[in-house]
Amino acid sequence: MKVLVSGAAGFIGYHVARRLAETKRCEVLGVDNLSDYYDPALKQARIQQLVAIGSDHFRFLQADFADAPKFAGLVAHFQPDYVVHLGAQPGVRFSMEQPAVYTRSNLEGFASVLEACRQAPPRHLVFASSSSVYGAGAKSPFRESDNTDQPISYYGATKKANELMAFSYAHNYGLNVTGLRFFTVYGPWGRPDMAPTLFARAICEGKPLPLFNSGRNLRDFTYIDDIVDGVVKLLLYPPLTSPTPPLRIFNLGHHRPVETIQFVHTLEELLGKKALLELLPPQPGDMRETCADLTQVQAAIQFTPRVPLEEGLRRFVAWFKGYYRQ
Repeated sequence: MKVLVSGAAGFIGYHVARRLAETKRCEVLGVDNLSDYYDPALKQARIQQLVAIGSDHFRFLQADFADAPKFAGLVAHFQPDYVVHLGAQPGVRFSMEQPAVYTRSNLEGFASVLEACRQAPPRHLVFASSSSVYGAGAKSPFRESDNTDQPISYYGATKKANELMAFSYAHNYGLNVTGLRFFTVYGPWGRPDMAPTLFARAICEGKPLPLFNSGRNLRDFTYIDDIVDGVVKLLLYPPLTSPTPPLRIFNLGHHRPVETIQFVHTLEELLGKKALLELLPPQPGDMRETCADLTQVQAAIQFTPRVPLEEGLRRFVAWFKGYYRQ
């Protein structure tokens, strides 16, 4: 079974590629452009971990999926049975500063992926959407059937656009597609610009830790292993003839949101050091609460998150101390 994973050097992409390669039943081709949005050394370290699994099960190619002709040629040559598109420009706040970067990667890039899959159709294309599509007026818990026409951030707007683009390709070309709305994923090998690493570094280094909305924002923190379970199970069960068109959208979250300040307090306990908290007003573009309704994904694949926050953060802290030598 041949699987192409875009964004394989990224946080979620690395873990999905690793899970697939370690089954020893998949030939995984990881694709990533190794952008410098954050330290490329972390991306290189993830790829080294994947390459160590063995060339029979994982190969890596540095390439930009937004380069439509080259990516289409790559897909046509590799002829994957499955495509997992996890490459994108991440970050809610950065999207408010550099929207053109998101247009290139998340819109033009996703159009490139869809067109490559139209020309050489895999059995199933799974792509990363985001809980950021739930915007103004969203009520917790967020359901896939909720109106998502008012995303607050430009990042969320690009992900909403991805879902509409996928619908068009599913409708017009019969492409089997599933979009996954991820909710605040954390764990080992996480991005340095995300809350767990930012918070842990501030605590360890004794630096002020800014918390917007005084730390009262509620987030549906979801451990990476639970996310990977959902991605892999859904990947192997494409929509086929039902629904029509063959497109599905699922939430993947934990369904037990906690306040950001509670997340920090748990980190304090695990790191054995108090944080220097700087409580700030709400940040423009931030959502006050995220919580995933999991009814649909539970009905489809019996998805149930298993890792509680305390255990997930314990595993994260063990990796953080080793990787950053804290």
